[in-house]
Amino acid sequence: MPNASLLVIYTGGTLGMVPSDAGLVPGHDIEARLRAALKTLPPASQASLPEFDVLEYPDPIDSSAATPADWQRLARNIAERYSNADDDYAGFVVLHGTDTLTWTASSLAFQLQGLDRAVVVTGSQLPLEADGSDAAGNVESALRFAALPGLQEVAVCFAGKLMRGVRTRKWHTHGFDGFASPNYPLLGEMVDGAPVLYPTRGLDVQQRGLPRFELPEYSALDGSAVVRIALWPGISAHLLAAWLLDDSVQGALLEVWGSGNIPENPEILGVLAQTTGEGKLLAAISQCPHGPVSIGTYAAGRGLLDAGVLSGDAMTPEAVMTKLVHLLAQPLSGAKKRQRFMTALVGER
Repeated sequence: MPNASLLVIYTGGTLGMVPSDAGLVPGHDIEARLRAALKTLPPASQASLPEFDVLEYPDPIDSSAATPADWQRLARNIAERYSNADDDYAGFVVLHGTDTLTWTASSLAFQLQGLDRAVVVTGSQLPLEADGSDAAGNVESALRFAALPGLQEVAVCFAGKLMRGVRTRKWHTHGFDGFASPNYPLLGEMVDGAPVLYPTRGLDVQQRGLPRFELPEYSALDGSAVVRIALWPGISAHLLAAWLLDDSVQGALLEVWGSGNIPENPEILGVLAQTTGEGKLLAAISQCPHGPVSIGTYAAGRGLLDAGVLSGDAMTPEAVMTKLVHLLAQPLSGAKKRQRFMTALVGER
């Protein structure tokens, strides 16, 4: 590539926060602060860091305020610089708040399908300038992984671990090793200061092909177009109906029990059937973080199949939600949307 450097995109989050009278708030001037933090690394590590440019958003946010519009802006920023003759970056690093980091990573994966280079999303549990911060180490690892030609997908890098973006979940509120990939092995790890990719686990092997970026207009979807409902003992049909049959709702994630069970309640099953009958997309995953749903294994789960609820297999809640948002924004028939949901597009299932 004419320009073998990386592009670092700063969206906000704890990594760049600074103290204020009200507590930590998103900070600015990230490039100078980031380069100063990286200068605290050992000289040998500094010397071998990939070159990078920095794109700082003028309105950095706490990631708890992120919306699908933010996911879309970020994907467009990457796509615009992906094959621009003046840029043509070898890879991308996204600096993001940890609260919704995995939501953004999942959405980017669906929008930037067919990548032939890396998009690595990272953040930190402490700000850059805080004593004992994990920020510089996470950024260093992300830069090193993003420069590897063999990494060709959206990944999350945290605490020296590299995980598939659509398979990652935030696992601890404050711990430095705060993210996990419960149903897919690590893509790689930092070993003695060097990035190591594990063979056969990446999309470069599993899904070869040209980029097929899909950047539909998410703003056409109402803010409540996709809802998430975790079932609880005693849940009533009228509450389900209030969510699912609302005219603004177009899809929903149902978090059910065990391997795919729900109450054998005719009224609840009737609400689910009416919802899918209206052309809305319903998908189910287990409330257990490990293992897939297997709808129909037990009689208590047979009603999901009969009601037309789609199996989310072992997908993360974030992957299901962002995939539903992505599919609902596409100009596709209902049957095609259902088919694509059941198809592994970026290694999410």
